[in-house]
Amino acid sequence: MAAWYNHDSSDEDVIVEETEYDEGEKDPKCQISENAPPEETCRPYREGGDGCVKDFKKSRVQIPDVKHTDNSSKEAQVLPQIYISTKSLTYEERAALYCDEILRMCTAEDVDEMIAIYIREKIANRHSWTAVWKTAPDVLLENCDTEDLPSVGILVQVNYTPCEGQAQPLHVTVSVAEPFSSNIVNLPRELVEDVLKEYDYSVSIFDVYPIQGLGAEVDNIAEALEHARFFYDFLWRDWDDEEECTEYAGLIEKRLQLYYNIQDGTIPGPISKRYHRTLEEYRTKRLELTKFQSNIHGEAAPGEAVECWKMYYAMSMLSGILKFWEDLRLRSHGPFYPRIYKRQKGQRTTGKKVTHIVAQIMTADMLKNFSSDTLIQQHASLEKALESCFSGDMVVIFPGEYQADCLASLTEDIHIKGSGERQEVVIYSDPSHDNFVASKGSLVTLQDLTLVQQGTCDGIVVVESGQMTLINCVLKCEGTGVCVLTGASLIMTSCEVTGAQGAGIELYPGSVAKLHKNEIHHCSKQSRGDFKNPLGGINMKVLPQPQLKMSNNYIHDNHGYGVTILVPDNNQGSVKEGQEVTASGDKNETNQLTKAIQELRLEINSSNNKLKSNSLGEVGLLQRA
Repeated sequence: MAAWYNHDSSDEDVIVEETEYDEGEKDPKCQISENAPPEETCRPYREGGDGCVKDFKKSRVQIPDVKHTDNSSKEAQVLPQIYISTKSLTYEERAALYCDEILRMCTAEDVDEMIAIYIREKIANRHSWTAVWKTAPDVLLENCDTEDLPSVGILVQVNYTPCEGQAQPLHVTVSVAEPFSSNIVNLPRELVEDVLKEYDYSVSIFDVYPIQGLGAEVDNIAEALEHARFFYDFLWRDWDDEEECTEYAGLIEKRLQLYYNIQDGTIPGPISKRYHRTLEEYRTKRLELTKFQSNIHGEAAPGEAVECWKMYYAMSMLSGILKFWEDLRLRSHGPFYPRIYKRQKGQRTTGKKVTHIVAQIMTADMLKNFSSDTLIQQHASLEKALESCFSGDMVVIFPGEYQADCLASLTEDIHIKGSGERQEVVIYSDPSHDNFVASKGSLVTLQDLTLVQQGTCDGIVVVESGQMTLINCVLKCEGTGVCVLTGASLIMTSCEVTGAQGAGIELYPGSVAKLHKNEIHHCSKQSRGDFKNPLGGINMKVLPQPQLKMSNNYIHDNHGYGVTILVPDNNQGSVKEGQEVTASGDKNETNQLTKAIQELRLEINSSNNKLKSNSLGEVGLLQRA
């Protein structure tokens, strides 16, 4: 079984100050060294593993107040700096390290063994060194506020003796080094000795961090341990050795690609946050299930069995969602999450159409613009109005601010419009949902609205099928912009799109878009900037070809081209991978761009559209494999 780690780094030193407490309350009287090095704390190994955190309640004692200790010489010395590699590995370098050098052709069940072999090779010529042993605070401290203390560090002397058939993961023998040093200045040495004795002076090699300045051999050991911790932190999944996987190295490559896409901003910030929340939720559910099962003694009662299945089902659903992320084919086409859509109701059996008014209070003055034969139904919330809609209805939203998750699944052919100026009707997304506006209706219209995206994953508006019409709307993006998926169409007139971390408008293969009098600006502003492949104002993916008609649009100040055409690397024979073909290049490049525009049936009339101050130019080709 492989081990799972999660370590966090902090550059801040922490001082827990003395405070008077009543009897029975926590007494946080452990002083942390002002010069303590950045701490990293390991979570325990998975259930059944031999981890860095064990329950030694009998060994834990309250740390005495150093102000009541006369002999200050007993205080622990400041820890020396641990070795931290300054090398920054690229995706290709990490893929070669894990897939070719460490894992090779192994299966998930053999991961621990292969990593152990890798570590053994690095320490073959150096079996002893000085390091900082890090363990969870509750192993040593009791009645002490450790919220801001990720781990307790002790300076130890490490000794490794090769042993055939040694259990996984690797363990080393440690002893307290001189001078006695810790990030807790008043930590009793006797307590540390007692705990190490309980461990039989044997700890996981992943819990020891070699100090710097011991030479190249020890630095190499420290780097190897960093690589191993990185693997268990970011690449290992609890379900790996529970499922058959014939190409485990290929799976690791996908997870590495996901990791780097998050780091370099290819995946927008709100989406990556949602991924991390899902991963943490999965780990929490798994831990809850493990604890629940450990408390069952003997045969499970019917109620306990049902509860186990409920926890297992929730955990399995979350792992399934995470697998969507890891598959590049699923991640690069369509929504990041599978959804269950409500069934389309269609038109009323009477054939009548209703106008739904969204307002807390309705006055007679609100009705003066409606004809006398209009059927009107008033609702206090947008959610109630949409629940009451049938195809052909209209929803009129009066000025105010609204937050609604009901726009995440529009299936009826309805017209939603604001009453008054577009900036007076503001709708915020619900951060607890995966998307903001998603349309599957044949004819859906949004008009005179301001949409403000907050924390949702997909585009601010996703046209999944059918036709979406946007008229005089402001779209303030936080994640990606407007996405038109394969087979869907968009008509957008007099709208403003801004702030998208991806492209302002993204057209998937086989989609259709007609854009007239829109302003698209300050898009593709990714947090860490994917400068190699910026998406620009409008991004088009080909095969099959999308269709785009543009007139009188103003596309400016985007990171990338005003209009980016993504083509596969075999679509333009003379263009090398990664090469960008711009509208302002040589004759050959201009011919290729002209040909691509003709083949894609694009109507981009530069005299009608104004493309200005985009970082890479007006229109360009971008190749991807």
